[in-house]
Amino acid sequence: TYTRNPLGNSPSERNEWIDKAGKYDGHEYLLWVGCMASFDPRTKKVIEDLIYILKKANVSFGVLGEEEACCGESARRLGEESRFQELVLQNIETFKKYNVKKIITICPHGYNTFKNEYKKFYDGLEVYHHTQIIWDLIEKNKLNIKKDDIKFTYHDPCYLGRINGEFDRPRLILNKAVDMVEMERSKSKSFCCGGGGANYWYKVQEKEPINQIRLKEAVGKSNNVAVACPFCLGMLEDASRTLGMEGNVKVMDIAEIVRNHLSESESGSTSSR
Repeated sequence: TYTRNPLGNSPSERNEWIDKAGKYDGHEYLLWVGCMASFDPRTKKVIEDLIYILKKANVSFGVLGEEEACCGESARRLGEESRFQELVLQNIETFKKYNVKKIITICPHGYNTFKNEYKKFYDGLEVYHHTQIIWDLIEKNKLNIKKDDIKFTYHDPCYLGRINGEFDRPRLILNKAVDMVEMERSKSKSFCCGGGGANYWYKVQEKEPINQIRLKEAVGKSNNVAVACPFCLGMLEDASRTLGMEGNVKVMDIAEIVRNHLSESESGSTSSR
């Protein structure tokens, strides 16, 4: 069965987000939930927190539910160019149907694909990573962040940082909420989590896994690691389990950290829920 996503789940499972966020119907933004946040239990917590943040700031947004398909990034990286183009054309038809102009995504892979690779097929989309939206809301005083002195090491996602040059806004957000520390390899010289190039979907035979190398670099600075990508989240949490650090290392998306540091929020302290 063709499920239009790399996890093989039924597209109908995406409809749960309509109940939580509302169906897209002429809103300012389409929130592109993405395959990981639709089907991966851990990443679902990230999109839930982002939805909470967007609602708190009165952002006009909605989701597509089962009309959303994979952006096609993984297919293209695996060399399935025809499948990539098939997904692109399907998604473009949906964008035209709803007159979508602005997209928010939590995934840098989707962000890069919509922003840079869909242009050859369809122009006119404004694409935003969720950290860009969150920082804009903070600057406009639509979100009030309370700061504590807990340390977080920030890991730059490849497709957000080195490939699209977005280094500042994730750091600005983190510095509003926590005491952010840098790794030796950061910004334009950052190091991959190991999930790029569709490597998330299969086991790469290597002497020392890349995700373990990167996690060791992070915990050399702080046992709390901030990420801004579902694949980075999964790879670094997997490294913490395989290295026996699961109880001592916390990996969180920036949206989760912001949710936990909102003034007048019921979400409490910086703890995984």
